[in-house]
Amino acid sequence: MAEISGSGASLADFIWKNAEDLWGDFKHTDFGKVILPFTLLRRLECVLEPTRQEVRDANALHKDSGIDIDLILRQCTRFPFYNTSEYALGTLGGTKTRQNLQDYVAHFSDNARIIFEQFDFSNTVIRLDKAGLLFKICKNFAGVDLHPDVVPDRVMSNLYEHLIRRFGAEVNEGAEDFMTPRDVVHLATSLLLDPDDALFESNPGLIRTLYDQTCGTGGFISDAMNHVADYGNRFKVPPVIIPYGQELEPETHAVCLTGMLLRTLESDPGRDLSKNIKLGSTLSNDQFAGQRFHYGVSNPPFGKKWEKDQVAVTTEHKDKKFDGRFGPGLPRINDGSMLFLLNLASKLELPENGGGRAAIVLSGSPLFNGGAGSGESEIRRWLLENDMVEAIVALPTEIFFRTGIGTYLWILSNKKPANRRHKVQLLNASDMWTSIKNEGNKRRMISDEQIHQIVDLYSACETNEFSRMVDYRVFGYRRIKVLRPLRMSLHINAETITKLQDEKSWSKLTVEQQTAWLAALQPHMGTSKSFAWAQDFADEVSQSSTFMGRVGKPFVKGLINAFGERDPDGEPVLDANGKVVADPELSDNENVPLSEDIRDYFAREVLTHLGDAYIDETFRDDTDKGIGRVGYEINFNRFFYQYVPPRKLFDIDADLKQVEAEIAELLGEVTQ
Repeated sequence: MAEISGSGASLADFIWKNAEDLWGDFKHTDFGKVILPFTLLRRLECVLEPTRQEVRDANALHKDSGIDIDLILRQCTRFPFYNTSEYALGTLGGTKTRQNLQDYVAHFSDNARIIFEQFDFSNTVIRLDKAGLLFKICKNFAGVDLHPDVVPDRVMSNLYEHLIRRFGAEVNEGAEDFMTPRDVVHLATSLLLDPDDALFESNPGLIRTLYDQTCGTGGFISDAMNHVADYGNRFKVPPVIIPYGQELEPETHAVCLTGMLLRTLESDPGRDLSKNIKLGSTLSNDQFAGQRFHYGVSNPPFGKKWEKDQVAVTTEHKDKKFDGRFGPGLPRINDGSMLFLLNLASKLELPENGGGRAAIVLSGSPLFNGGAGSGESEIRRWLLENDMVEAIVALPTEIFFRTGIGTYLWILSNKKPANRRHKVQLLNASDMWTSIKNEGNKRRMISDEQIHQIVDLYSACETNEFSRMVDYRVFGYRRIKVLRPLRMSLHINAETITKLQDEKSWSKLTVEQQTAWLAALQPHMGTSKSFAWAQDFADEVSQSSTFMGRVGKPFVKGLINAFGERDPDGEPVLDANGKVVADPELSDNENVPLSEDIRDYFAREVLTHLGDAYIDETFRDDTDKGIGRVGYEINFNRFFYQYVPPRKLFDIDADLKQVEAEIAELLGEVTQ
């Protein structure tokens, strides 16, 4: 078969065409388990091909010498991996294809072999062999040139995305839901790295670390490394990005490993970048505990429950408090995205070591979910009060593959310049998009020109049509509890007497006492009394005769329960200490902006309408102990709202008459 190379689209079409060979013997839902590992295998093979014989000779010469053969073979390949097998995809033969392919994969270095273990590739090979398809598939892929010189990283990333979108359900359920489109990745890395242009220019070859807590196939990491490599066109020595990442799904982790194995650093060609790509749950099994990084990027899943991580996360929150990642608070179990936000913030390099910046893609929920005192609000509070939120960018809708919801790009920083301190830049890029042919729910993209426009707006750090520089305190408020007095009147009549006889305290009286109480109440039948009358009446009756016995609080409470009714015009009820009793049915809450004094606000907004209202001074914030609980909510749209006056009634009426005329004309044509 002639070798095929070219664009990501043509390669994807070719690979999809080969997948047709699997029809009948494999379910469509199993295609991805075949196609992806063979694609990765062929790319590794293409890279190793030029040094294949050199590696074989070196291995034969030194394998029994006792020296570090691993180091020697890596020097031969000029990559951090190698393969010592005699086989390649094109030389496996048609009789012992399975055994030879297994031998081929087994002779990869450990860091490459793990890629195929995570795909359970050995079982896939057995199934292909039993179906009589193994040799054909191997020959098909042997004809595809996937060398990085022919298919660059960015084209290969598009190919991976194409394959995962096509085989997403079988390789990783929902993988496509959270796969980050190239345009969003490029925008995030531009916003993250461009502000450090001057730093890179003044420090040639500067080494910086970058961490992606949900790295997937490595799109963010690769784009960031490519981004700084482009500085080589401007500077003599471009900066160096050392990547770190963690991924939950073994298959997408394997794709990322492959990408990092194929990358080398000009300043340190022997470094194995794949060692920094870890497998496991970031929330419950942090592979980088205690480590910090200069940059962070992430696109965590939207609206995913975190119940599988709940025990570990809750334990860390309780035991480590602010010494751990989740000290500020925990969100509701149905959405763990704010846990990723906290984890990313905890990984930023300390300010004394140069500080760190991060970009994270989130849905709209983290902006406003949860009221004052909730886990979500406390997370926002901690980030804002510690001046870590540099900017929030509203992205266009319909730019992700399987969701059309509004998304936001948060920029975190613990090294803000002076003109940004204690401020958050809100940048509305929701209308900056270009229409494209539908790819699932993705109907729009952010073009390179629009990315430059957004980055320029961000860099300008100004308030204008698209950007607002907002003091972080504007997002904060105190939720105070507003109380009103309980007002009651006591009504004595046949119905309420019956209710009294149902009270527990009444049943404890003797028959003679019950009769005496009924006689004492008889003169008051049909009257209404103040709330205080119950106690005075009980005291008066009990003192009039020792026969009545001592009247306790339960009996007085029984009188109130039976005779009492809420009365807006009644006297306020007082407790035993003479303090006003609040009516629980009339209690309410007010959100007072942090910039205002709560008593001034209360006098203006509440007392003018409810003269008897008062503030519950026992309802206080757990952190600063002030009256009311502090909350933070970022109402993004409020800052960009533009009033559009309604159409005039005359114009609406004219349109209606025109429509009526058109309907009448159509009906006339039907009846003719």
